[in-house]
Amino acid sequence: MKDKQQTNTLQQSVEQAIRTYLADLDGEIPCNLFDTVIAEIEQPMLQTVLQHCNHNQSKTATYLGINRGTLRKKLKQYQIDSIASDR
Repeated sequence: MKDKQQTNTLQQSVEQAIRTYLADLDGEIPCNLFDTVIAEIEQPMLQTVLQHCNHNQSKTATYLGINRGTLRKKLKQYQIDSIASDR
């Protein structure tokens, strides 16, 4: 079951990254950890999927399981250029 393996790998990567981040804080209490992690994951995910879909917003939204309006809002939030640079 390839999808389950990919999900486990992604989950393990996120878990390891969070463990490393917390260890690097060296006892300091993080501020807004949830928002920080979501922003750190969401922005590159949007960029990567958008590029994979050749900047087709409808296709990107379908891949992400969100509607195109939500995608456009998030692209604006993260100031991600939704137009391919080679066009």
